[in-house]
Amino acid sequence: MLSPGVTGSERMVQAEDRRMQLAEFLKLRRGRLLPAEMGFPDGPRRRTPGLRREELAAAPGIGLTWYTALEQAKPIRVSAGFLDNLARALRLSGAERAHLFALAHHRPPPFLPGREDGALQLQPMLDAVASPAYARTAWFDVLGWNVANTRQFGDFAAVPVGERNVLRLFFTRGYHRRVMLDWETDAAALVAKFRLAFGETATAEPFQPVLEDLLAASADFRRLWAAHEVSNMGEGVTRLVSPRHGAIRFRHYTLVPEAMPDLCIVIYTPSTDDACCDQRP
Repeated sequence: MLSPGVTGSERMVQAEDRRMQLAEFLKLRRGRLLPAEMGFPDGPRRRTPGLRREELAAAPGIGLTWYTALEQAKPIRVSAGFLDNLARALRLSGAERAHLFALAHHRPPPFLPGREDGALQLQPMLDAVASPAYARTAWFDVLGWNVANTRQFGDFAAVPVGERNVLRLFFTRGYHRRVMLDWETDAAALVAKFRLAFGETATAEPFQPVLEDLLAASADFRRLWAAHEVSNMGEGVTRLVSPRHGAIRFRHYTLVPEAMPDLCIVIYTPSTDDACCDQRP
């Protein structure tokens, strides 16, 4: 991301520097690919190691003209789909794919299909947390949770997979309205986070079904979405009261795993602040 508070000429220099970094990164990664492993002859006429540009551009979804422009650090824009095709052709690791998107799009890469399997890696950590905790995507699909979360808030496993989304549950089921003392404030904060993530994503595809369904199903969501508020606050206070647990106050924190920056872990810790919950009639 370009630094704020700089002049137009400084921004141009920063953008050119990123293009140069991207070009060098692509050349080095192309150079490490062995032609024989990619199905090309590895003859003595090759003056440099690795694949030729035209050989790499033969991969599905990559055009020679566009790829050459990137390696020449020209100021062009390419789609997220093009970058994903390029990441596959270059056999980039997850970290290298993220670096590619950071250089080319100045944002994290889109969520990879199959991340549900990757989220299983987080389950031991969730299980080790004594407080309620769950893992979610940027569009608020819930991928994992611990026993404490089930005990306090209910079992996500009892919710159909297609509805296992924090926003869907928040706006389409009455439970949250009944138990959350600050429902309006909490609802606005969730929509603001969703709006920010939606604006930052490289692809809107996974966000779109959630957005369309909620716009159709909830007048409250339509009202809050129309306000166009955005927020990146990962910490806050949740107050709730239920027949089972009585009045309780949680402070919640949002953590991002370094190896999986497209996921978030939300942890609730009991708050000992004096100003706790007022009982509802």
